[in-house]
Amino acid sequence: MNKIKIREFQKKDFNDLCVIHDQARKQELKAANLEAAFKPLKIAAIEEDLFSYNIYVATIDEKIVAFIAFSDDELAWLYVDPSFQKQGIGSKLIEFSLTKMKRPTYLEVLTGNLAESLYLHKGFKFLKHESGKMPGNEIFHVEVDLLIYK
Repeated sequence: MNKIKIREFQKKDFNDLCVIHDQARKQELKAANLEAAFKPLKIAAIEEDLFSYNIYVATIDEKIVAFIAFSDDELAWLYVDPSFQKQGIGSKLIEFSLTKMKRPTYLEVLTGNLAESLYLHKGFKFLKHESGKMPGNEIFHVEVDLLIYK
């Protein structure tokens, strides 16, 4: 496999992020039985304040294949192009983000999201299970696991 490079998000990357998010988000929501809650990134980025986070992209041969967004203490977004999943790209982005974040660091994972095992493998621990309204799409009820990295 070609080398994964991580760099800061640039405005010109947004359409690539939309394609990756929209495909991967549909997978994530399907696993949680919430397909009807899907919103394209063009809408979700605004409603969920994506640009208030630090955003980085992973590239292979200059092609954007994944992105991550985080604050000082929250890993908020991680999406990998479905055709590049299971190749260590998500792992590399998690490791990268943890070098830039404070401790403890938190993240929420939708129940049924297969990425939860990846986060646990990377050192996150289960903190608690929560239920409530889906941020950015409050008509939907969600079940999430809150994870912590110390």
